[in-house]
Amino acid sequence: MALKPKNLSMEEAASIPLVGLTAWQVLIEGAKLKKGQKVFIQAGSGGVGTFAIQLAKHLGATVATTTSASNMDMVRKLGADVIIDYKKDDFEKVLSGYDLVLNSQDNKTLEKSLRVLKPGGLAVSISGPPDPGFAREKGLNMVLRLVIRLLSAGIRSRAKRAGVRYSFLFMAANGVQLTKITSLIESGVIRPVIDRVFPFEVTNEALAYIEQGRAKGKVVIKVK
Repeated sequence: MALKPKNLSMEEAASIPLVGLTAWQVLIEGAKLKKGQKVFIQAGSGGVGTFAIQLAKHLGATVATTTSASNMDMVRKLGADVIIDYKKDDFEKVLSGYDLVLNSQDNKTLEKSLRVLKPGGLAVSISGPPDPGFAREKGLNMVLRLVIRLLSAGIRSRAKRAGVRYSFLFMAANGVQLTKITSLIESGVIRPVIDRVFPFEVTNEALAYIEQGRAKGKVVIKVK
């Protein structure tokens, strides 16, 4: 737990923890992103993407992202340096020499992402498949560890052949990190991006809206 940023409404604050901790744990805790490095953040107009772009720019990185033409201005204002229209261009043919990829898409996109990394670069996926490191961290039994090892064998093998690294991240609750995120928000370094706020009574409509895959930032349910 952490105190709500003083400059946010309750709805804005509700949009922060999941995406904020995910971005923090990928960029800072996992990859230890440094000033001058290059990071490719997929789906820049999505919930994780809008937060991760701002955090990466705060860390001094060069940021590339994918989005649709209608969202290019928005991700540019968030700080993206290189913006690729995923409907027109293949990002793996445009990008090269990147230190880090934050993958939030399917396995096919993940495999393509390995090609944009420089030797020794790191691809972190928040959409799977889980890897042995994740199994050890969670203290899973031997059977589950074996299953996870098999699930990620293909992508780990491709990464090894390409001379890069692969890691899976499942966000963990962390009050200390949330407090640090609060400081960044209160100082104006990061601002929440909310697409729509739905009242609790029409939650099904909110879920249907999300399933369209067109939300810019987060969709919030207001209970009262």
